[in-house]
Amino acid sequence: MKKIIYTIAGTYRSAGMERVLADKANYLVSHGYEVDIVTTDQKGREPAFDLDPRIKTFDLGVNYEANNGGSFLSKLTLYPLKKMRHRKRLKALIAREKPDICVSMFCGDEGFLPKFRDGSKKVLEVHFSRFKRLQYDRSGLWAMADKLRSRMDVRRVKAFDRFVVLTNEDYGYWGRPKNGGVIPNSLSSLPSETSKLDSKTVLFVGRFSYQKAPDRLIEVWRRISYLPEGMDWKLRMVGDGEVTELLKKRAEGLNIEFLEPQKDMKKVYLDASVLVLTSRYEGLPMVLLEAQAFGIPAVSFACKCGPADVISDGKSGFLVPEGNINSFATALAKFIENEDLMRSFGAEARKESARWDRETIMTQWINLFESL
Repeated sequence: MKKIIYTIAGTYRSAGMERVLADKANYLVSHGYEVDIVTTDQKGREPAFDLDPRIKTFDLGVNYEANNGGSFLSKLTLYPLKKMRHRKRLKALIAREKPDICVSMFCGDEGFLPKFRDGSKKVLEVHFSRFKRLQYDRSGLWAMADKLRSRMDVRRVKAFDRFVVLTNEDYGYWGRPKNGGVIPNSLSSLPSETSKLDSKTVLFVGRFSYQKAPDRLIEVWRRISYLPEGMDWKLRMVGDGEVTELLKKRAEGLNIEFLEPQKDMKKVYLDASVLVLTSRYEGLPMVLLEAQAFGIPAVSFACKCGPADVISDGKSGFLVPEGNINSFATALAKFIENEDLMRSFGAEARKESARWDRETIMTQWINLFESL
């Protein structure tokens, strides 16, 4: 069997991409593959998700995260030096470990990994939208840098033996390159239980950040709280992040409960009746896949990318024009005011979750690896 190295810049922590990687790596080693995971900023911290003991982990000690929050000038000065350190150390590790395949998670090494002439095949796996960098909504020099890097991304994907995106929508945005294809994320298993949809709880799961836009949800919920039926409902927000305290302040006087990230999400999903996603951009949001598996209907902004590939609008949930708070509130109110509608959508969501079956998705990955 082949040996695979996954490279991911930063720290292996509790984010959707890392959770997907853990499940994928565990599956591969259980099917005879050797798997290594390489990080750049782990600093001795344990991975947030359980890894099979046969999986080897390496950290390159690049320390990119020390630059977070720094000025444009400081990053312009320090980043190239750290990039050189990253390249040198990764090249040496690959030469020593001798993998058959190197998979970049598109986190900083995509510009130099294909140039390593070590004999391994190079695969690029993207977990965010083609337009992610532009959706940072930065200004000045940062905006110029985002536009430049976004153009460079399109050129860089062509240097890989294979390029994999999560959704058909995003594949089109990349121009459908000849070396590309679509393999969505999978669910490790379908839960045996589904939500009874009787808790009168609307659920949000995600980081409290600009990308996930929980501030927009507060405004949606303010409108829901005016409805007679809405007064009996609760909004449960599971997550943490840089805007936590601001959100709690804005939520005062509303029926909103805040929970820190939960390692075991089963109870959280079973106690929810509707899932909401207010993100400005995504790759393929795992919370939508998980909610479907628990038979929970969803309301989501039709952001780039992912929701349109997951939700059958008007059948398993509602897709709302990006950024339209009033339309989002109107769609959510349909479930709150009509229990039969909510239950029929929930049943359809559970049926659609079969698309994310682990065996089906991982067979696609194995076929890709074996074709190289």
